[in-house]
Amino acid sequence: MPYQSPISPGISWYEDTAGPRPTYPALDGDQSVDVVIVGGGYTGMSAAVHLAKAGTRVALIEAHRLGDGASGRNGGQMGTGQRAWTEELEAELGLERAKALFSLAEEAKAHLMEFTATNGIDMEYVPGQMSVTHKKRYLDEYKRHAELMTERYDYPHISFMDAKETAERLGSTAYFGGVRDTGTGHIHPLKLAIGTARVAAEAGAMLFENTKATNIASSGGKVRVTTANGTITADKCLIAVNAYGGNLEPVSAAHVMPIGSFIGATVPLGADSPVLPGGEAVDDSRFVVRYFRRSQDGRLLFGGREVYGVDDAKDIHIHIRKQISEVYPGLKDIEITHGWGGYVGITLPRKPFVREVMPKVISAGGYSGHGVMLSNFVGKLYAETISGNRDRLRLFEDLDIPPFPGGRRFRTPLLFLALNWYALRDRL
Repeated sequence: MPYQSPISPGISWYEDTAGPRPTYPALDGDQSVDVVIVGGGYTGMSAAVHLAKAGTRVALIEAHRLGDGASGRNGGQMGTGQRAWTEELEAELGLERAKALFSLAEEAKAHLMEFTATNGIDMEYVPGQMSVTHKKRYLDEYKRHAELMTERYDYPHISFMDAKETAERLGSTAYFGGVRDTGTGHIHPLKLAIGTARVAAEAGAMLFENTKATNIASSGGKVRVTTANGTITADKCLIAVNAYGGNLEPVSAAHVMPIGSFIGATVPLGADSPVLPGGEAVDDSRFVVRYFRRSQDGRLLFGGREVYGVDDAKDIHIHIRKQISEVYPGLKDIEITHGWGGYVGITLPRKPFVREVMPKVISAGGYSGHGVMLSNFVGKLYAETISGNRDRLRLFEDLDIPPFPGGRRFRTPLLFLALNWYALRDRL
């Protein structure tokens, strides 16, 4: 029987193709370490790797299995830069800070490629990503973006595509144009999560699965993380739960909101299929974004971020097939072999949330759908702070991330209304 995540609906195609997935013990008894990490996704595991390799005594706890959250179930697209385009960051933060954030993201991309190559992690990297517009009036923005990236950011890998080129590269006439980025690509996210856990364990990090934190307290110069079967006492703590923190830590909960994201995998399309002949990944201009790509065995992996409120994989199949048919009418009756979901941590301005939420405790998350490379790198940057260099992490800490309005009681219904409003706007 394939493994079924207890916190996310559906068995993913990733779970069926990732190969052996080692298990790690639950915490049994008290521990004392230098750093305790709460959360076994990319951020936490990356931090554990770099801390352990630097000789730091580190323990990581995960409430379920490592990679059970967004890290092992996401769309696999790496992206370039931050979630917001550089011109948006320029307008808000100025050219100098926008360039610094772009350079940091490019380093994150290079780090991920180097890290996986050095440590023998086959994350099934495939180059190429396209961002396409579903509205003709957005074309000028896409064209200016490609020009700006080349001229001002010395990034020559993005080129503008007109409607004809877009149709040829997508195998669909559903979009009016876009940009193609040959300097990034897409991956098998669960293979990256499994590989990162292996490297962390080999470096000496203590990894504990099925160990849920019930309380985090900082006092007397120490941090204490309480679980059902023991307490971990540490000098410092990293909270890396992202969308799955609940109300464990109230500041993080107020700034990072979980929203559902659902993906379907079709049967293999065949070598003669016109769908994505170049193998690129795609994301579109909808606020409620659609994202899709072909797997190495030729399936279409198609994702849409919606507030369905479903836990049944069969319902996911219905919704995803409908979205596929809008882009690829010829696939309206395609068989969906896998349908799964999970939660993405977003912030109000779609920028990462990194903040010291209590003495000696830093929380990181809210990558807003741009976390494959950013979350791994934030873990590395956190490890740098333990060795005394906090300058680069501060580029994220200094971002203005306001809390969601409405407090604990009203923020979820307010977000539901907002997302449905934006979904309606996408159709107009």
